[in-house]
Amino acid sequence: MRLSRVAAAVLAVLALSAVGSTTGCTRLVDGTAHPNLNMPGSEITEDGAGIQIGYPDAPVQIEFYTEPQCPACAQLQHDFGDQLALAIGSGQLAVTYRPLTFLDHLGTDYSARVANAMFLAAGPGTTGAAFQAFVQDLWGHQQAEGSRGPTDDELASMADDSGVDPDQIVSIVAGEEFIDSEELNQVNAELLIDTAYDVSTPTIYDLVNDDLVDTSDPEWLAKLLATPTS
Repeated sequence: MRLSRVAAAVLAVLALSAVGSTTGCTRLVDGTAHPNLNMPGSEITEDGAGIQIGYPDAPVQIEFYTEPQCPACAQLQHDFGDQLALAIGSGQLAVTYRPLTFLDHLGTDYSARVANAMFLAAGPGTTGAAFQAFVQDLWGHQQAEGSRGPTDDELASMADDSGVDPDQIVSIVAGEEFIDSEELNQVNAELLIDTAYDVSTPTIYDLVNDDLVDTSDPEWLAKLLATPTS
């Protein structure tokens, strides 16, 4: 994977950064943030294209492919976001969010800026609960496809309301560029094709049982939590 944009800031941060249809290299953070060892945290994955929240050894592990402008993704967060937060906080579940940005082909950088803010929010001072709350807020305030999307100030306000670490909020409000959105989309789209044979969001993949999750089943999360292993 080519990390050209991040290479220019090597040793300060490691990150990464269109196709589609609708339907831990941990980030190094300078500053005063300290991890709360009693709470599941948030960190960037080794490939730089995902954010894992929850305890790394949680019995249930899923990848969540999502697009900031995707209405079905917003609906899934509305319906299951609170349940995801409870499972993450209890140590039952770890979620790796893998944002895609293919709907930016509509002519805006909406998805790129939301995805960028997600990566800026992750770090040792942001708990998994705070990050999940931020995700729910982002998709809960989703604008119509092709809209301009939230401003940096609006993104930072949502992060603040969600409990994201203040050091990370400073980066969000400043509009710091942390990802290459096209590269991010390419990496996650390729992973999604490998697992689901299509680029469609939302898609959830059960990493423990190596299987796609049928999110049309209203009991999908309860079933995952009840049977974490094959």
